[in-house]
Amino acid sequence: MNQTLSSLHPNPGWKPAASPTHAIASPVSAPGDTTDAVGKHCILELYDCDCARLDDEAFLRDTITTAARRAGATLLNLITHRFEPQGVTGLALLAESHISIHTWPESGYAAVDVFTCGDHTMPEKACQVLWEELGAGRHKLTSFRRETPEALIDSQREPHLASA
Repeated sequence: MNQTLSSLHPNPGWKPAASPTHAIASPVSAPGDTTDAVGKHCILELYDCDCARLDDEAFLRDTITTAARRAGATLLNLITHRFEPQGVTGLALLAESHISIHTWPESGYAAVDVFTCGDHTMPEKACQVLWEELGAGRHKLTSFRRETPEALIDSQREPHLASA
């Protein structure tokens, strides 16, 4: 059987947990960990980056595409905009949520947001691609789980597979 895109969102393959986690901000789980969360969210600050790469819209489109693939996510759409005199904003719509980036080449800085739903995705891998490809001299990664709303805790959380 093949999965349809609608079966990828928001949490394919997750099993309901006995009780919700109530941590405000906890570290992201390892792949395969079945904590009761709707998704994983990474906030990435990139400093001392390659200024030319931060201003190269085509390079950033390729890098975002690679980051989504490395995270195990399904890229649905990618929109970017290059500003004058410099800077790029990009937004990748994923079946599992999104990746966004905003660059300030004049400062060697980029702000990145990666949010993915589903236990098959690894947003930290997307972040790694971005800091490596942008040549960040240093970075700050903040990761946390998005807690499952109480209304969804007892709901069926199995993926729906399309009939063959």
